[in-house]
Amino acid sequence: MVEPKTVDEAFALVEQAWKLSDDAREYVKNAGREVPLQEIVDKIFLPSGQVDVAKTQKESGNPPKIFLNSPYGLQYRPEYKDWIPFRHGALNIPFD
Repeated sequence: MVEPKTVDEAFALVEQAWKLSDDAREYVKNAGREVPLQEIVDKIFLPSGQVDVAKTQKESGNPPKIFLNSPYGLQYRPEYKDWIPFRHGALNIPFD
């Protein structure tokens, strides 16, 4: 797992998670149809190289969660039909 060493690195990791969220939203918008969740995982999340596949397969749950190779991940919100970032790991950033 990528461990941020500075506040800027931590922000960059959460921004990466938001970018994946935005990419998924854009993919669905451009498809003009209801897109199966697995299609978003296969076409957007997995090709990003940011997914911790083993942890995602083990802990995904329902609604699904995608765990990234950072302290962040994406969780599907069925009521909004979108993916939003969440934190699944500790952030131990030295503030000196």
